[in-house]
Amino acid sequence: MHIEKEKEKNLKFYNLKPIISPRHIAIIGASNNPNKIGNVIIKNYLSVGFTGKLYPINLTSDNIMNIKAYKSILDVKGEIDLAVIAIKAEGVPDVLEECGKAHVKGVVVVSSGFAEVGNIELQDKLVSIAKKYNMPIIGPNCLGIMDPLSRNDTLFLPTFKIERPSIGGVSFLVQSGAIGSTILDLISTEGFGLAKFISYGNAAVVDEVDLLNYLADDKQTKVIVLYIEGINRGKEFIEVAKRVSKKKPVIVLKGGVTDAGATAAFSHTASLTGSHIAYEAAFKQVGFIIAHDFDDMLDYAKIFDTQALSTGDRIAVITNGGGAGVLTTDAIYLNNMQLAELSKKVKAKLRKQMPSIVNIRMPLDIGGDADDKRYKDALDAVTNDPNVDSIIVITLFQTPGADEKVADTIIEYGTQYKKPLIVISMGGSYTQAHKAIIEEEGVPVYESPTAAARSLSALIKYARYKNE
Repeated sequence: MHIEKEKEKNLKFYNLKPIISPRHIAIIGASNNPNKIGNVIIKNYLSVGFTGKLYPINLTSDNIMNIKAYKSILDVKGEIDLAVIAIKAEGVPDVLEECGKAHVKGVVVVSSGFAEVGNIELQDKLVSIAKKYNMPIIGPNCLGIMDPLSRNDTLFLPTFKIERPSIGGVSFLVQSGAIGSTILDLISTEGFGLAKFISYGNAAVVDEVDLLNYLADDKQTKVIVLYIEGINRGKEFIEVAKRVSKKKPVIVLKGGVTDAGATAAFSHTASLTGSHIAYEAAFKQVGFIIAHDFDDMLDYAKIFDTQALSTGDRIAVITNGGGAGVLTTDAIYLNNMQLAELSKKVKAKLRKQMPSIVNIRMPLDIGGDADDKRYKDALDAVTNDPNVDSIIVITLFQTPGADEKVADTIIEYGTQYKKPLIVISMGGSYTQAHKAIIEEEGVPVYESPTAAARSLSALIKYARYKNE
């Protein structure tokens, strides 16, 4: 451990705070033309309520969106934390040189047309300028940054197409802008908020090593979700990843796991993906939680964001539908967990409280007519049973007794007790409305036993890794 810490001391990291949460921003390529990316970016800053200073840079206009514009960043008086560059690729090196001369603290290049299309020489110019001025650059070929807390939003995605997420504890690092934009669109329906969103594209200068290191110490970030297509600095990545995953969970989804996918990844972000087996082994070594698809990634994010860690694998299941309980039992054992065996004291208490038709065993089927009182009695018993490590509550809202009172009861026990508690609820609009109510209060709801069990298993595996 001492050797690993010494190695990390020798690593050099960029100061990314001026990029992530800037107060003075220049937008190079800002425009009054609604068809230009620079127009969308400055419009978004105004829409999300950015309270810092904006400096539009445009060669021909003196005023952009009723804000004084400048022909060059060198004309701006005062410090600039962040420059967002949204012009044609061939013009980027020149304006980047001007950013260096203006002592800009960091740059986001959203422009594409670099190594991802074979224009390696042009990208190398960006790297050379960054080194010359010791200036961190995110991109090129990226969406850039969204930090809801500071209202930093370099994305060229209109707010009317993608609703901006609420402030939360999950940070996303994504190479792919398309994946990133989809994530942002889905977050509002997944029951968790956003800490930081960073789309870093070709990673010509700032890469996942720098970004993971930054988020490891970011107080707002509770969970890190990483979508990558390739890693450039393998040894440094491993060293930083070990430190990060001991502090907070990192969920990783790797793109390019097949030969065809790897080829697509190279043409997408110029990433050399390497062996999928080698990547997966490395991820396991550093304690990352491996997501195998998009659903895993989001499912894991919400359980890690809301639930306490638990190393125990004894799961109590409460259900108002027998078949759902059976499927959940299968999913629990298929994911290397087990049903809890309730203590004699708890069994005796439940026997007095439950109707005679209820069998006091796991899964605990409390009946198709179960109401909020029956759920409350069941939850009170299992949450206080020392033989229970985590709880899965199945609520089929189609039944007569399942209503908003049941949802309130689940919220009460899911938020006031330390044991992990997650919900399975499947159905249409009535169910979805109650799912939203439960998740708004910080209790994750899953729409299948498989998704719930896999997420809970991931939580337990990470807890055990962290306690090693």
